[in-house]
Amino acid sequence: MDILSLTTTVGNLEDANRLARALLAERLAACVQVEQGLLSHYRWEGRSCEDPEVRLTVKTLPRLRAALEAFLAGHHPYDVPQLLWHVDEASPAYADWVRGEVRP
Repeated sequence: MDILSLTTTVGNLEDANRLARALLAERLAACVQVEQGLLSHYRWEGRSCEDPEVRLTVKTLPRLRAALEAFLAGHHPYDVPQLLWHVDEASPAYADWVRGEVRP
C-alpha cells in the first residue's frame, strides 16, 4: 500500500516541534520525524544565503495531500516553504498503522 511522505524544513527546533504537534493533533499525519543539524545553502531574493534548518518528514496518506497542503499554507513559518512530496510503498503493517492514525 502507498503512503505519502512530505519533506519540509523550518528554521529552528521550536517551529519544527510546533508544526509536528499541530499536524498530529489535526490527524493530518501519523508520524512526523524531526531532524536537526542541517545547514542549507540557497538563493533568496537575488542573494546567496546560508542558514541552519530542521527537516521534518511527515507520514500520511495520499488522499490527505490537499488538506495537508492547505494546513501548511496557514501554519508554515516560511513564505515559500519546501514541500517535497513522495509516494512510498510501505509494508502492509506500516500502511495499516498510518491509515488508522490519520483522519478517516
